[in-house]
Amino acid sequence: MRTYVCSSCGESFPVEPGRWCCSCGAPLDLSPLPAAPLRLDEGLRSVWRYRAVMALDPGETAWRRVSLGEGGTPLISEPVSGEVYLKLDFLMPTLSYKDRGAAVLVSKAAELRVGRLVADSSGNAGTAMAAYAARAGMDAEVFVPASTSQKKVDQLRRLGATVQRVEGDRTDAAAAVRDRIRGTGVFYASHVYNPFFLEGTKTFAYEVWEQLGRRAPGTVVVPAGNGTLLLGAALGFRELVAAGAAERTPRLVAVQSELCDPLAAAWDGRRADLARWTATVAEGIAIPDPPRLAQMLRAVQASGGLCLTATDEQIDGARAALAARGIDVEPTAAAVWAAWRAWPQAADTPTPVVVALSGAGLKA
Repeated sequence: MRTYVCSSCGESFPVEPGRWCCSCGAPLDLSPLPAAPLRLDEGLRSVWRYRAVMALDPGETAWRRVSLGEGGTPLISEPVSGEVYLKLDFLMPTLSYKDRGAAVLVSKAAELRVGRLVADSSGNAGTAMAAYAARAGMDAEVFVPASTSQKKVDQLRRLGATVQRVEGDRTDAAAAVRDRIRGTGVFYASHVYNPFFLEGTKTFAYEVWEQLGRRAPGTVVVPAGNGTLLLGAALGFRELVAAGAAERTPRLVAVQSELCDPLAAAWDGRRADLARWTATVAEGIAIPDPPRLAQMLRAVQASGGLCLTATDEQIDGARAALAARGIDVEPTAAAVWAAWRAWPQAADTPTPVVVALSGAGLKA
């Protein structure tokens, strides 16, 4: 069985319900996947097609698997210069890519015999956790910033979750969760700190690889708030290379809002200025102090990638442009297309290019 490993100091821990971070406070990773040829479950068209590479107990997976049919989202070509594809990862049960991570994380919670979980989110991750907790018969409590859109809050409540609105931003919501669970042993279903969420989001890479004829793309463009899709994609492509299934890892392009860009600041060598960052229409990536920032930066650097930003005006324009092509996404997803199409060197990057569209317009 694989173990938790600190992403900062390297300390190891057994996988237990009450463990959500290292003793030093850093997020957790999982010990590396043992080297083995890649095996797919050819009978499934969901994230569970890749269950052989997930850190779950093989004896438990079949009957503890929590699923709403997530995964298998379309990859469509975009009629622009070069070989560009849009990955419609908002076509999920709760209308965002977060269902990938929630399915695996809640399945792990079920494997650990958890009956109640708590989470924090700007909306999409909390909605995914609430839906999969309901599917598993678990109680869920979700902490969200007070500014979270009412549509997202209403969706959480319809799914049976108890919603706690917290004054402040995402950082304040996360702090409120930790205050609530301290010393209780309640399962913290953190999509940021718990690496089983990344075990789900890494299936993005496996799907893209299959959809491109079992080859890795040249470039992948993703939104980057807490970095769960960025880090999951990086992990998945690394595993494909290690398994001998792909020759290379793609160039990773991480996108943030110009109004909240801690990763881009680190990339450019700018000093973090929390006071400068303000509210953005792309609330899903408005994370001023992401706990996995150092890992996000290393993932981009290791891939030969880069960080891009988009203004709110560009995001609104890109959202309208996608809608005119029949693709209705929320601003966080539109930010990716906005930054990519505004980047002067976009046409010169390695192909094929895959642009991740992460959340549906109905959620905005």
